[in-house]
Amino acid sequence: MTHRIYSMSLASVYPLYVAKVEKKGRNQAEVNEIIRWLTGYTQKGLETQLEQKASFEAFFALAPQMNPARTLITGVICGKRVETIEEPLMREIRYLDKLVDELAKGRAMEKILRK
Repeated sequence: MTHRIYSMSLASVYPLYVAKVEKKGRNQAEVNEIIRWLTGYTQKGLETQLEQKASFEAFFALAPQMNPARTLITGVICGKRVETIEEPLMREIRYLDKLVDELAKGRAMEKILRK
């Protein structure tokens, strides 16, 4: 089963991520840092993906280097424990959602980036 989110563009959700964290006193640069940490994209690479309106599926498929430390991301997002999501692409998307949530909740960046 293909989930609708797979074909949605990251560019359509990205402003929602930024708005969510800005309401809590964080900023767009921190959202970008989280995305780059998770995926290995450079800032330019991330901007290109956003400009090209890459789908979530393409964005993660083309990610230069998924961070091995992402498996340390645990907890509940959208009512499911991220670490138990079996579908690999959905798990990657939920990792990103969880990181943005942690940022919005005021968690320290070094903890978000699992340092």
